[in-house]
Amino acid sequence: MQPGVVSLVVISDIICPWCYIGQRELQKAIKDVEDCGLTIKVEHRPFLLHPTMDEGKVMDRAKFYGEKFPPEKFKQIKQMVTQRAEDVGVEVKFDGELCQTIRPHRLLRKAYALGGQELQEKFLDALFYAYFTEGKNIADYDYLSELAESSGVLNKDQALEFLKSDEYREEVEHMANEARKKGVTGVPFTIINGRWAVSGGQTSDVYTQIFRKLAGKGPLHPIPAAPSCSDTGCPLAAAVVDS
Repeated sequence: MQPGVVSLVVISDIICPWCYIGQRELQKAIKDVEDCGLTIKVEHRPFLLHPTMDEGKVMDRAKFYGEKFPPEKFKQIKQMVTQRAEDVGVEVKFDGELCQTIRPHRLLRKAYALGGQELQEKFLDALFYAYFTEGKNIADYDYLSELAESSGVLNKDQALEFLKSDEYREEVEHMANEARKKGVTGVPFTIINGRWAVSGGQTSDVYTQIFRKLAGKGPLHPIPAAPSCSDTGCPLAAAVVDS
């Protein structure tokens, strides 16, 4: 690793609210440490929260959550997510359409190949907004291809052709499976310089502390547990980082 370069691999799923919130927290932290002389490189990799769900299947999100969680627990989750979302300036709704995410993940890999971190994050931000704020079906061919075009990834015809092919399918499935094999059970999950891992939707203060420690400009305190999403729901997940 080059001096002053911090490499982050963020494993996430687009339908995870803590991944959306965590992305905004991370973006804020990167801006907050611009004075540290670090070059922070970010690559987003896929995790599939519903790997066995049919690609074309769409479920009502409110009904899905209502069946998955007891009413009181779901109320607590909604309150926690909504408050954290407001704190970072985004809106997370719990209605709309729930879908499997291999299609948008494939396009995210394409975006990274074509335009690196900048294009991948631009498209990811658009996907998060479409899913959580607008309640869109982000696996729908037409909608997804339009979103790819408006984000500058591919034009609509190219995106449709891409989605109907198998390009990046094997890579996405392999990355998602490898994450599970290596013990990733909840997302977001961030790997720093290939050595340390931070789990859950951490605050920007936590990331800022880590970056300043890596720049030799501050101490590193114990990293708190933070909420995450897994196959079974959105429980608290332990967050661990080596000092």
